[in-house]
Amino acid sequence: MKQLLLDIQPLAPPSLTNFILGQNAEALHSLNMALSGDSDARFIYLWGSAGSGKSHLLQACKNLAHAQDLALSVVDDVHTLDEDAQIELFNYFNQLRSSGGFLITSGNAAPTQMGLRDDLATRLAWGLVYQLHPLSDEEKAQALKTHAQERGMKLPNEVVDYCLRYLRRDLPTLMAVLDALDKWSLTEKKPVTVPMLKKLLQLNLEI
Repeated sequence: MKQLLLDIQPLAPPSLTNFILGQNAEALHSLNMALSGDSDARFIYLWGSAGSGKSHLLQACKNLAHAQDLALSVVDDVHTLDEDAQIELFNYFNQLRSSGGFLITSGNAAPTQMGLRDDLATRLAWGLVYQLHPLSDEEKAQALKTHAQERGMKLPNEVVDYCLRYLRRDLPTLMAVLDALDKWSLTEKKPVTVPMLKKLLQLNLEI
């Protein structure tokens, strides 16, 4: 039982295929096109609030580029860069423009709304710019139900509602808990219920 609880951990590494679209289909499509060489886009900037998927997509692109030996650089959270780092990124933009590199960046707001140097903000807006939208509760619920269906797991609506109301609301956590709950259900040969979920969470806190 304890080993099962210790298995509650983040899911597989971020990828473009395990990103839940929500309202972000166009951004994902552009990333796929650029990484496959089917687009001339060399600069892509993603922005949005926490939980909208920026870091997931940047890490996914980085993983894919590494696997395929692509000349790709990523810079996450540009709004946190100090003056020296902003100058360095600005110079890097210019270098890539001449050398033909590919850069994906992200921040918490549109390029001109973060208080960055004007020259860097201009560079961030050079290429494709997409605002990422966090998943709604309905989209998260559907993602959990789809994940459960793929596992052959019977997931009652009240369990989904409990997860969204009381657990951390990021999908990796929600799905990791769901996987552990499924394993426990199979081990105990009992159906998934809210009381089972509560017990799982309580015992996990006691480890």
